[in-house]
Amino acid sequence: MAGRIDEADIVADVLDWFGGAWDPDLSLVEWRTRLVESGWAVPSWSPDWFGRGLPAWTDKVVRTTILRAGGVHNPLGAGATLAAPTIYEHGSDELKARILRPTLTGALTWCQLFSEPVAGSDLAGLQTTAVRDGDTWHVNGQKVWNTSADHADMAILVARTDWGAVKHAGLSYFVLDMRQPGVEARPIRQMNHHQSFMEVFLTDAVVPHGNMVGAEGDGWRVARATLAHERSFAGVRTVEFAAGATGRVIDEARVEADGYMATYRWYPQRRGRAELVVERARAAGVAGDPVIRQEIARLLSFERASHWTAERAGAARALGRPPGSEGSIGKLALSNVARMANHVHSMIAGARGMLRNGPDPLDAVIAEVLVSTPAQSIAGGTDEIQHNIIGESVLGLPKEPAVDRHVPFRDVSRTS
Repeated sequence: MAGRIDEADIVADVLDWFGGAWDPDLSLVEWRTRLVESGWAVPSWSPDWFGRGLPAWTDKVVRTTILRAGGVHNPLGAGATLAAPTIYEHGSDELKARILRPTLTGALTWCQLFSEPVAGSDLAGLQTTAVRDGDTWHVNGQKVWNTSADHADMAILVARTDWGAVKHAGLSYFVLDMRQPGVEARPIRQMNHHQSFMEVFLTDAVVPHGNMVGAEGDGWRVARATLAHERSFAGVRTVEFAAGATGRVIDEARVEADGYMATYRWYPQRRGRAELVVERARAAGVAGDPVIRQEIARLLSFERASHWTAERAGAARALGRPPGSEGSIGKLALSNVARMANHVHSMIAGARGMLRNGPDPLDAVIAEVLVSTPAQSIAGGTDEIQHNIIGESVLGLPKEPAVDRHVPFRDVSRTS
């Protein structure tokens, strides 16, 4: 397309291609292979790597257009949203040639191995070690809070490759085969009775040197790119199929989506379920209580304001701008919404909020809200980390004093 590109042009071109390409009797991988080869899977990428060189805002327009037309788009999960864009931006051509296509088609499934028991908020303090031996790296350590690690084919992994460097400089970023010996995933039982996360133990796991993303010691910069994508794609956890859509592609996509969403079925409760507070107040007969009404108004007002921040972040991405401070501000706002919703639900329910099997089916939902919302302020970067990012990147405040930024990591005092 020459000249100015607008949304109507993109929609028309996508529908024109889709009309000739869509075949509901294909397998899901066969359809996505066709999608990838057309350049419409990630149109903002370079034509050299399965894209069309279009503006960043076209990615969402194309996805929405294909779904509304009755088709299927890219896979959900860490592969298409985290691994693929990070490898596209920082990986070698050889790695991109091996990894991008099967990731975008869903032939490879992924998990993320970043956090550790002693390095969650302070991710750069991780201790999982990768030691080079010729053309391979041997990895030993433990990761935690790893979604889907029990059934993923591949993982994006950050490990320490230089204990003599300062902590941020001694990290490298790898693509790890999860199906090999020496990789063990164990489920973690949460206090809300779900088992969404794994802890992963790595014992002499092997990574080819060609699976390093970026240069040796450049892992922190690459990991930050992944974390920025994680904030950008935080809401991409749903798929809506067009009414009446049928066929093998659709059937396989529904199975894929159901399996993926099972991991996240408690996430609405993690966010506090603010949309239920008015209904619950009326059902409990306390909608006229002036204190409760005031707290409900405060919650819903703050939630609406945080939604506007999210829309501002989306608008910035649509213009092709890199993820910025809006991600941290939005993440912090979600934590505050969750805490406020927890408080309001507690006021409304009273002692009944502890019932998991009450007479009202929503009793169990509220009970799950009350024990799930603390996770919102931890997952994806704690509130304290978001405060630091906002303070330093937005307000221009000096960096938090830290001795461990200036000495070799092997000399830093550690808990283990």
